[in-house]
Amino acid sequence: MADRNRSHSPSRAVSPTRAAGRGLGRRAAALLAAAACALAAAGCGGGGAEPAAQSPRPVERGPVKADRPGLPGMPPLLDARDVYAADRPGKLAPQVKSYPSRIYVPNTGSDTVSVIDPKTYKVTETIPVGIQPQHVVPSWDMKTLWVNNNRGHDLTPIDPATGKAGKKVEVHDPYNLYFTPNGKYAVVMASMDRQLVFRDPHTMEVRKTVPVSCAGVNHADFSADGRYFIVSCEFSGELLKVDTEKMKVVGQQRLPFDGAMPQDVKVSPDGRTWYIADMMADGVWVLDGDRFGRPKLLPTGKGAHGLYVSRDSKVMYISNRGEGTISLLDFGTGKLVGRWHIPGGGSPDMGGLSADGKVLWLSGRYHSEVYALDTRTGRTLAKIPVGQGPHGLAVYPQPGRYSLGHTGIFR
Repeated sequence: MADRNRSHSPSRAVSPTRAAGRGLGRRAAALLAAAACALAAAGCGGGGAEPAAQSPRPVERGPVKADRPGLPGMPPLLDARDVYAADRPGKLAPQVKSYPSRIYVPNTGSDTVSVIDPKTYKVTETIPVGIQPQHVVPSWDMKTLWVNNNRGHDLTPIDPATGKAGKKVEVHDPYNLYFTPNGKYAVVMASMDRQLVFRDPHTMEVRKTVPVSCAGVNHADFSADGRYFIVSCEFSGELLKVDTEKMKVVGQQRLPFDGAMPQDVKVSPDGRTWYIADMMADGVWVLDGDRFGRPKLLPTGKGAHGLYVSRDSKVMYISNRGEGTISLLDFGTGKLVGRWHIPGGGSPDMGGLSADGKVLWLSGRYHSEVYALDTRTGRTLAKIPVGQGPHGLAVYPQPGRYSLGHTGIFR
Protein backbone atom coordinates (compact mmCIF):
# COMPACT_ATOMS: atom_id res chain seq x y z
CA MET A 1 0.00 0.00 0.00
CA ALA A 2 2.92 2.34 0.73
CA ASP A 3 4.22 1.88 -2.80
CA ARG A 4 0.80 2.50 -4.30
CA ASN A 5 0.44 5.71 -2.36
CA ARG A 6 3.89 6.88 -3.41
CA SER A 7 3.14 6.20 -7.05
CA HIS A 8 0.22 8.59 -6.94
CA SER A 9 1.76 11.31 -4.78
CA PRO A 10 2.43 14.72 -6.30
CA SER A 11 6.15 14.55 -5.57
CA ARG A 12 6.57 11.27 -7.44
CA ALA A 13 4.60 12.41 -10.45
CA VAL A 14 5.82 15.91 -11.05
CA SER A 15 9.27 16.40 -9.51
CA PRO A 16 11.12 18.74 -11.88
CA THR A 17 14.44 18.18 -10.12
CA ARG A 18 14.34 14.44 -10.74
CA ALA A 19 13.58 14.97 -14.41
CA ALA A 20 16.20 17.67 -14.82
CA GLY A 21 18.73 15.55 -12.96
CA ARG A 22 18.43 12.97 -15.70
CA GLY A 23 18.72 15.64 -18.35
CA LEU A 24 15.14 15.06 -19.43
CA GLY A 25 13.89 18.57 -18.61
CA ARG A 26 16.50 20.17 -20.87
CA ARG A 27 15.89 17.67 -23.69
CA ALA A 28 12.09 18.08 -23.49
CA ALA A 29 12.44 21.84 -23.48
CA ALA A 30 14.69 21.74 -26.49
CA LEU A 31 12.27 19.56 -28.38
CA LEU A 32 9.32 21.72 -27.46
CA ALA A 33 11.14 24.79 -28.72
CA ALA A 34 12.50 23.16 -31.86
CA ALA A 35 9.51 23.20 -34.19
CA ALA A 36 5.86 24.14 -34.05
CA CYS A 37 2.93 22.87 -35.95
CA ALA A 38 -0.32 24.78 -36.46
CA LEU A 39 -2.93 23.45 -34.08
CA ALA A 40 -5.50 23.61 -36.84
CA ALA A 41 -3.73 20.67 -38.43
CA ALA A 42 -5.08 18.55 -35.60
CA GLY A 43 -8.61 19.57 -36.39
CA CYS A 44 -9.09 20.66 -32.76
CA GLY A 45 -9.09 24.46 -32.85
CA GLY A 46 -7.18 26.96 -30.73
CA GLY A 47 -8.66 28.42 -27.58
CA GLY A 48 -5.39 28.92 -25.71
CA ALA A 49 -3.72 25.76 -27.04
CA GLU A 50 -0.07 26.04 -27.99
CA PRO A 51 2.01 24.26 -30.64
CA ALA A 52 4.04 21.33 -29.37
CA ALA A 53 7.19 19.45 -30.29
CA GLN A 54 7.64 17.08 -33.16
CA SER A 55 8.02 13.43 -32.33
CA PRO A 56 9.25 10.04 -33.45
CA ARG A 57 7.35 8.80 -36.48
CA PRO A 58 4.92 5.93 -35.80
CA VAL A 59 5.75 2.44 -36.98
CA GLU A 60 5.05 2.28 -40.72
CA ARG A 61 4.33 -1.28 -41.71
CA GLY A 62 0.81 -0.94 -43.06
CA PRO A 63 -2.50 -1.77 -41.37
CA VAL A 64 -3.48 -5.13 -39.96
CA LYS A 65 -4.34 -7.46 -42.82
CA ALA A 66 -8.03 -8.20 -43.16
CA ASP A 67 -7.34 -11.93 -43.41
CA ARG A 68 -5.12 -12.03 -40.33
CA PRO A 69 -6.74 -14.57 -38.00
CA GLY A 70 -8.07 -13.01 -34.84
CA LEU A 71 -8.58 -14.35 -31.35
CA PRO A 72 -11.19 -17.15 -31.53
CA GLY A 73 -14.62 -15.79 -30.66
CA MET A 74 -13.63 -12.14 -31.07
CA PRO A 75 -16.02 -10.05 -33.15
CA PRO A 76 -14.24 -9.11 -36.39
CA LEU A 77 -13.02 -5.55 -36.81
CA LEU A 78 -15.40 -3.27 -38.67
CA ASP A 79 -12.40 -1.82 -40.50
CA ALA A 80 -9.03 -3.57 -40.78
CA ARG A 81 -7.39 -0.13 -40.93
CA ASP A 82 -9.00 1.22 -37.76
CA VAL A 83 -9.56 -0.70 -34.54
CA TYR A 84 -11.70 2.22 -33.29
CA ALA A 85 -14.09 2.22 -36.27
CA ALA A 86 -17.00 1.20 -34.01
CA ASP A 87 -16.44 4.24 -31.75
CA ARG A 88 -17.82 6.92 -34.06
CA PRO A 89 -19.88 9.77 -32.54
CA GLY A 90 -23.23 8.67 -31.20
CA LYS A 91 -22.98 5.05 -32.43
CA LEU A 92 -24.37 3.53 -29.27
CA ALA A 93 -25.00 -0.20 -29.08
CA PRO A 94 -28.69 -1.18 -28.70
CA GLN A 95 -28.23 -2.35 -25.10
CA VAL A 96 -26.91 1.05 -23.92
CA LYS A 97 -29.05 3.51 -25.91
CA SER A 98 -31.50 4.01 -23.07
CA TYR A 99 -28.87 4.61 -20.41
CA PRO A 100 -28.75 8.16 -19.04
CA SER A 101 -25.54 10.02 -19.85
CA ARG A 102 -23.45 10.27 -16.69
CA ILE A 103 -19.86 10.63 -15.48
CA TYR A 104 -18.91 8.11 -12.77
CA VAL A 105 -15.98 9.29 -10.65
CA PRO A 106 -14.25 6.96 -8.14
CA ASN A 107 -12.84 8.94 -5.21
CA THR A 108 -9.97 6.91 -3.74
CA GLY A 109 -9.72 9.01 -0.60
CA SER A 110 -13.46 9.18 0.09
CA ASP A 111 -14.48 5.59 -0.79
CA THR A 112 -17.29 6.93 -2.95
CA VAL A 113 -18.33 7.39 -6.56
CA SER A 114 -19.51 10.86 -7.57
CA VAL A 115 -22.11 10.86 -10.35
CA ILE A 116 -22.08 13.93 -12.62
CA ASP A 117 -24.77 15.06 -15.06
CA PRO A 118 -22.77 16.23 -18.11
CA LYS A 119 -25.53 18.66 -19.14
CA THR A 120 -25.46 20.63 -15.91
CA TYR A 121 -21.88 19.88 -14.74
CA LYS A 122 -23.37 19.07 -11.34
CA VAL A 123 -22.90 16.08 -9.02
CA THR A 124 -26.32 14.45 -8.81
CA GLU A 125 -25.46 11.60 -6.48
CA THR A 126 -22.65 10.24 -4.30
CA ILE A 127 -22.54 6.44 -4.04
CA PRO A 128 -20.73 4.76 -1.12
CA VAL A 129 -18.57 1.89 -2.39
CA GLY A 130 -15.58 -0.05 -1.03
CA ILE A 131 -12.15 0.96 0.22
CA GLN A 132 -9.95 2.91 -2.19
CA PRO A 133 -11.90 2.72 -5.45
CA GLN A 134 -9.48 3.17 -8.36
CA HIS A 135 -11.38 2.78 -11.65
CA VAL A 136 -14.96 2.48 -12.91
CA VAL A 137 -14.89 -0.17 -15.64
CA PRO A 138 -17.60 -1.02 -18.22
CA SER A 139 -18.13 -4.78 -18.56
CA TRP A 140 -17.50 -6.58 -21.86
CA ASP A 141 -21.24 -6.74 -22.60
CA MET A 142 -21.52 -3.05 -21.56
CA LYS A 143 -24.39 -3.77 -19.15
CA THR A 144 -22.51 -3.29 -15.86
CA LEU A 145 -20.06 -0.76 -14.45
CA TRP A 146 -17.55 -2.36 -12.08
CA VAL A 147 -16.00 -0.16 -9.37
CA ASN A 148 -12.52 -1.49 -8.52
CA ASN A 149 -12.21 -1.23 -4.72
CA ASN A 150 -8.48 -1.87 -4.57
CA ARG A 151 -7.86 -2.05 -0.82
CA GLY A 152 -11.34 -3.29 -0.05
CA HIS A 153 -10.59 -6.37 -2.20
CA ASP A 154 -13.95 -6.32 -3.92
CA LEU A 155 -15.89 -4.93 -6.88
CA THR A 156 -19.07 -2.88 -6.63
CA PRO A 157 -21.41 -3.35 -9.61
CA ILE A 158 -23.42 -0.32 -10.75
CA ASP A 159 -26.40 -0.66 -13.07
CA PRO A 160 -25.94 2.14 -15.66
CA ALA A 161 -29.65 2.02 -16.46
CA THR A 162 -30.63 3.05 -12.92
CA GLY A 163 -27.37 4.27 -11.40
CA LYS A 164 -27.90 1.92 -8.45
CA ALA A 165 -25.10 -0.06 -6.82
CA GLY A 166 -25.46 -3.80 -6.31
CA LYS A 167 -23.95 -6.34 -3.95
CA LYS A 168 -20.15 -6.34 -3.80
CA VAL A 169 -18.23 -9.22 -5.35
CA GLU A 170 -15.11 -10.44 -3.56
CA VAL A 171 -12.01 -9.99 -5.76
CA HIS A 172 -8.54 -9.65 -4.25
CA ASP A 173 -6.42 -6.59 -5.14
CA PRO A 174 -8.49 -5.29 -8.09
CA TYR A 175 -6.42 -2.25 -9.02
CA ASN A 176 -7.69 -2.36 -12.61
CA LEU A 177 -9.89 -4.58 -14.76
CA TYR A 178 -9.91 -5.60 -18.42
CA PHE A 179 -11.80 -8.05 -20.64
CA THR A 180 -10.45 -10.26 -23.39
CA PRO A 181 -11.78 -9.23 -26.83
CA ASN A 182 -13.85 -12.40 -27.15
CA GLY A 183 -15.55 -11.75 -23.81
CA LYS A 184 -14.30 -15.06 -22.40
CA TYR A 185 -12.38 -13.66 -19.44
CA ALA A 186 -12.09 -10.69 -17.17
CA VAL A 187 -8.46 -9.88 -16.40
CA VAL A 188 -7.77 -8.37 -12.99
CA MET A 189 -4.60 -6.31 -12.66
CA ALA A 190 -3.63 -7.42 -9.15
CA SER A 191 -0.90 -4.83 -8.68
CA MET A 192 0.30 -5.59 -5.14
CA ASP A 193 -0.17 -9.34 -5.57
CA ARG A 194 2.01 -9.28 -8.72
CA GLN A 195 -0.56 -11.27 -10.64
CA LEU A 196 -2.73 -11.22 -13.73
CA VAL A 197 -5.89 -13.03 -12.69
CA PHE A 198 -8.15 -14.39 -15.42
CA ARG A 199 -11.74 -14.64 -14.12
CA ASP A 200 -15.23 -15.39 -15.33
CA PRO A 201 -16.47 -12.04 -16.74
CA HIS A 202 -19.83 -12.32 -14.97
CA THR A 203 -19.27 -14.14 -11.65
CA MET A 204 -15.60 -13.14 -11.31
CA GLU A 205 -14.65 -16.68 -10.30
CA VAL A 206 -10.95 -17.38 -10.84
CA ARG A 207 -10.09 -19.32 -14.00
CA LYS A 208 -6.31 -18.91 -14.01
CA THR A 209 -3.77 -16.94 -11.98
CA VAL A 210 -0.61 -15.81 -13.78
CA PRO A 211 2.21 -14.67 -11.43
CA VAL A 212 4.45 -11.96 -12.89
CA SER A 213 8.00 -10.95 -11.98
CA CYS A 214 7.49 -7.22 -12.54
CA ALA A 215 6.03 -4.87 -9.92
CA GLY A 216 2.84 -2.88 -10.22
CA VAL A 217 0.84 -4.24 -13.16
CA ASN A 218 -1.75 -1.59 -13.84
CA HIS A 219 -2.79 -0.71 -17.43
CA ALA A 220 -3.09 -2.54 -20.74
CA ASP A 221 -4.47 -2.65 -24.25
CA PHE A 222 -5.06 -5.43 -26.78
CA SER A 223 -3.65 -5.96 -30.24
CA ALA A 224 -5.92 -5.46 -33.24
CA ASP A 225 -6.34 -9.22 -33.65
CA GLY A 226 -6.82 -9.68 -29.90
CA ARG A 227 -4.13 -12.34 -29.70
CA TYR A 228 -1.92 -10.46 -27.27
CA PHE A 229 -2.00 -7.54 -24.89
CA ILE A 230 0.70 -5.29 -23.50
CA VAL A 231 0.76 -4.44 -19.78
CA SER A 232 2.59 -1.63 -17.98
CA CYS A 233 4.36 -2.34 -14.65
CA GLU A 234 4.70 1.03 -12.94
CA PHE A 235 6.88 0.17 -9.94
CA SER A 236 9.61 -1.68 -11.84
CA GLY A 237 9.43 0.36 -15.05
CA GLU A 238 8.69 -2.66 -17.24
CA LEU A 239 6.34 -3.86 -19.96
CA LEU A 240 4.82 -7.31 -20.40
CA LYS A 241 3.51 -8.94 -23.54
CA VAL A 242 0.84 -11.54 -22.81
CA ASP A 243 -0.62 -14.22 -25.10
CA THR A 244 -4.39 -13.79 -24.65
CA GLU A 245 -5.48 -17.32 -25.53
CA LYS A 246 -2.67 -19.12 -23.70
CA MET A 247 -2.88 -16.69 -20.76
CA LYS A 248 0.90 -16.62 -20.67
CA VAL A 249 3.58 -13.92 -20.50
CA VAL A 250 5.57 -14.20 -23.75
CA GLY A 251 7.68 -11.04 -23.52
CA GLN A 252 9.13 -8.74 -20.88
CA GLN A 253 11.37 -5.69 -21.06
CA ARG A 254 12.56 -2.83 -18.89
CA LEU A 255 12.03 0.66 -20.25
CA PRO A 256 15.30 2.47 -21.11
CA PHE A 257 14.88 5.26 -18.55
CA ASP A 258 16.08 5.34 -14.94
CA GLY A 259 13.05 5.49 -12.65
CA ALA A 260 10.47 4.91 -15.40
CA MET A 261 6.85 4.60 -14.19
CA PRO A 262 4.66 3.54 -17.14
CA GLN A 263 0.92 4.16 -16.89
CA ASP A 264 -1.80 4.06 -19.55
CA VAL A 265 -1.37 1.94 -22.71
CA LYS A 266 -3.04 2.51 -26.07
CA VAL A 267 -2.68 0.96 -29.53
CA SER A 268 -2.85 3.15 -32.64
CA PRO A 269 -5.88 2.95 -34.95
CA ASP A 270 -3.95 0.90 -37.51
CA GLY A 271 -2.95 -1.56 -34.78
CA ARG A 272 0.78 -1.27 -35.46
CA THR A 273 2.06 1.30 -32.98
CA TRP A 274 1.70 1.27 -29.21
CA TYR A 275 1.89 4.26 -26.90
CA ILE A 276 2.70 3.96 -23.19
CA ALA A 277 2.43 7.02 -20.95
CA ASP A 278 5.26 7.40 -18.42
CA MET A 279 4.75 9.82 -15.55
CA MET A 280 8.43 9.95 -14.57
CA ALA A 281 9.87 10.11 -18.10
CA ASP A 282 7.34 12.89 -18.80
CA GLY A 283 6.19 11.48 -22.12
CA VAL A 284 4.95 8.46 -24.02
CA TRP A 285 6.94 5.49 -25.26
CA VAL A 286 6.42 4.60 -28.92
CA LEU A 287 6.60 0.84 -29.46
CA ASP A 288 6.20 -1.76 -32.19
CA GLY A 289 3.97 -4.22 -30.34
CA ASP A 290 4.43 -7.14 -32.71
CA ARG A 291 8.22 -7.02 -32.53
CA PHE A 292 8.24 -5.80 -28.92
CA GLY A 293 11.63 -4.16 -29.47
CA ARG A 294 13.21 -1.16 -27.77
CA PRO A 295 10.74 1.77 -27.65
CA LYS A 296 11.47 5.46 -28.26
CA LEU A 297 10.44 8.25 -25.92
CA LEU A 298 8.25 11.13 -27.09
CA PRO A 299 8.32 13.96 -24.47
CA THR A 300 4.82 15.37 -23.90
CA GLY A 301 4.74 17.01 -20.47
CA LYS A 302 5.31 16.41 -16.77
CA GLY A 303 3.52 13.39 -15.35
CA ALA A 304 2.17 11.94 -18.63
CA HIS A 305 -0.63 9.64 -17.55
CA GLY A 306 -3.82 8.99 -19.56
CA LEU A 307 -4.28 8.26 -23.29
CA TYR A 308 -7.54 8.78 -25.21
CA VAL A 309 -8.39 8.44 -28.92
CA SER A 310 -10.62 11.00 -30.67
CA ARG A 311 -13.88 9.80 -32.19
CA ASP A 312 -12.49 10.22 -35.72
CA SER A 313 -9.35 8.19 -34.84
CA LYS A 314 -7.09 11.04 -35.92
CA VAL A 315 -5.79 12.39 -32.60
CA MET A 316 -4.72 11.03 -29.22
CA TYR A 317 -5.21 13.16 -26.12
CA ILE A 318 -2.43 12.77 -23.52
CA SER A 319 -3.07 14.03 -19.99
CA ASN A 320 0.04 15.47 -18.33
CA ARG A 321 -0.90 15.20 -14.69
CA GLY A 322 2.16 16.97 -13.33
CA GLU A 323 1.62 20.26 -15.17
CA GLY A 324 -2.10 20.56 -15.81
CA THR A 325 -1.98 20.16 -19.58
CA ILE A 326 -3.23 17.86 -22.34
CA SER A 327 -0.98 17.17 -25.35
CA LEU A 328 -2.40 16.26 -28.77
CA LEU A 329 -0.72 13.66 -30.97
CA ASP A 330 -1.58 13.26 -34.65
CA PHE A 331 -1.69 9.55 -35.52
CA GLY A 332 -1.03 10.19 -39.19
CA THR A 333 2.30 11.92 -38.64
CA GLY A 334 3.25 10.69 -35.19
CA LYS A 335 3.83 14.32 -34.20
CA LEU A 336 2.53 16.45 -31.37
CA VAL A 337 0.26 19.15 -32.77
CA GLY A 338 -0.97 21.07 -29.76
CA ARG A 339 -1.27 21.47 -26.02
CA TRP A 340 -4.17 22.60 -23.87
CA HIS A 341 -3.69 24.33 -20.53
CA ILE A 342 -6.19 24.02 -17.70
CA PRO A 343 -6.71 27.55 -16.30
CA GLY A 344 -5.30 27.83 -12.80
CA GLY A 345 -3.53 24.51 -13.18
CA GLY A 346 -4.72 21.04 -12.29
CA SER A 347 -3.80 17.37 -12.20
CA PRO A 348 -5.56 15.72 -15.18
CA ASP A 349 -5.46 11.96 -14.79
CA MET A 350 -7.84 9.33 -16.19
CA GLY A 351 -11.17 9.67 -17.96
CA GLY A 352 -12.81 9.44 -21.37
CA LEU A 353 -14.69 11.16 -24.17
CA SER A 354 -18.36 12.05 -24.39
CA ALA A 355 -20.43 9.91 -26.77
CA ASP A 356 -20.31 12.63 -29.42
CA GLY A 357 -16.59 13.20 -28.90
CA LYS A 358 -17.00 16.91 -28.20
CA VAL A 359 -15.94 16.82 -24.54
CA LEU A 360 -12.96 15.18 -22.87
CA TRP A 361 -13.60 14.35 -19.22
CA LEU A 362 -10.65 13.89 -16.85
CA SER A 363 -10.30 13.49 -13.11
CA GLY A 364 -8.20 16.03 -11.20
CA ARG A 365 -6.24 13.60 -9.05
CA TYR A 366 -4.82 16.03 -6.49
CA HIS A 367 -7.41 18.77 -6.69
CA SER A 368 -10.63 16.89 -5.81
CA GLU A 369 -12.23 17.97 -9.04
CA VAL A 370 -13.18 16.82 -12.53
CA TYR A 371 -12.38 18.70 -15.75
CA ALA A 372 -14.56 18.97 -18.85
CA LEU A 373 -12.63 20.16 -21.92
CA ASP A 374 -13.97 21.16 -25.32
CA THR A 375 -12.16 18.99 -27.89
CA ARG A 376 -12.72 21.55 -30.65
CA THR A 377 -11.02 24.44 -28.87
CA GLY A 378 -9.20 22.96 -25.88
CA ARG A 379 -11.16 25.30 -23.61
CA THR A 380 -11.91 24.13 -20.08
CA LEU A 381 -15.69 24.08 -19.85
CA ALA A 382 -15.96 23.25 -16.17
CA LYS A 383 -14.11 22.28 -13.01
CA ILE A 384 -16.47 20.21 -10.88
CA PRO A 385 -15.79 19.55 -7.18
CA VAL A 386 -15.93 15.86 -6.20
CA GLY A 387 -14.50 13.67 -3.43
CA GLN A 388 -10.88 13.16 -2.44
CA GLY A 389 -8.44 11.59 -4.89
CA PRO A 390 -10.65 11.21 -7.97
CA HIS A 391 -9.08 8.67 -10.31
CA GLY A 392 -10.32 6.45 -13.18
CA LEU A 393 -13.63 8.03 -14.10
CA ALA A 394 -15.93 6.48 -16.69
CA VAL A 395 -18.01 8.44 -19.17
CA TYR A 396 -21.09 6.38 -19.92
CA PRO A 397 -22.57 5.30 -22.20
CA GLN A 398 -20.08 5.44 -25.06
CA PRO A 399 -20.09 4.16 -28.67
CA GLY A 400 -18.77 0.70 -29.45
CA ARG A 401 -19.87 -2.93 -29.66
CA TYR A 402 -18.05 -4.25 -26.59
CA SER A 403 -15.70 -3.09 -23.84
CA LEU A 404 -12.11 -4.15 -23.23
CA GLY A 405 -12.21 -2.55 -19.78
CA HIS A 406 -10.29 0.19 -17.96
CA THR A 407 -12.30 3.44 -18.00
CA GLY A 408 -13.67 2.51 -21.42
CA ILE A 409 -11.72 0.95 -24.28
CA PHE A 410 -14.33 0.08 -26.89
CA ARG A 411 -14.18 -1.85 -30.15
